[in-house]
Amino acid sequence: MELPAKTYQVTRADLVRYAGASGDFNPIHWSDRFATKVGLPGVIAHGMFTMALVGRAVTEWAGSPDAVVEYGVRFTRPVVVPDDEQGTEIEVTAKVREVTEDGLTRIDVTATCQGEKVLSQARATIRTTG
Repeated sequence: MELPAKTYQVTRADLVRYAGASGDFNPIHWSDRFATKVGLPGVIAHGMFTMALVGRAVTEWAGSPDAVVEYGVRFTRPVVVPDDEQGTEIEVTAKVREVTEDGLTRIDVTATCQGEKVLSQARATIRTTG
């Protein structure tokens, strides 16, 4: 069974807010000049910010934050965020892998940006309600 897709917009302003909240002011997250100098295609979103957006989708599917039992990912590809008003989008989809006898649902999650997978081995276990 597939869960409904979720799409999240990511702009440079989001990266600035996340940097302030997390304390991660690495210039690869705000300076095109620096990001390209170190071999990146441009400014990239913080990996943990990307993971948090995908976690938001998992929480929405679960119905509440306390219904998320386990969640983990591996980072595959950076999310490049253009310096314009639109930024970029991360699309999150998931398939139910298993529903256990003890009321847990295990899901395989896919996160893409510009048609490319940005996370791998993204999985969550949620407590089934109802």
